[in-house]
Amino acid sequence: MIPLHCSNIYHDSTPPSEGERFETLFKSKNVEIIRIVSSSTIDQEVMCQEEDEWFIMIEGSATIMMGDMKRELVKGDYCFIEAKQVHQVLRVEEGSVWLAVHIG
Repeated sequence: MIPLHCSNIYHDSTPPSEGERFETLFKSKNVEIIRIVSSSTIDQEVMCQEEDEWFIMIEGSATIMMGDMKRELVKGDYCFIEAKQVHQVLRVEEGSVWLAVHIG
């Protein structure tokens, strides 16, 4: 029997003093679900991942750049980023909570 793993998306959602905290909530074969809690001081590194990513802004706001398109995100907004799509988080509100699903 598989044990039941339950928690709350907002449990321990105090932001780190800088950067972001990543917590894997679930992982199975080709899917990983990650909760991200952000401070307002982030590394604006350009990212290009090997897997597809779908994410939703659970709390807070952010600005992301995908290619030459800038997008302002607020609570409830979600996006899909294809594998190998160059993207960058330009700004994030202190205490933002993201839920990211990596597929691949």
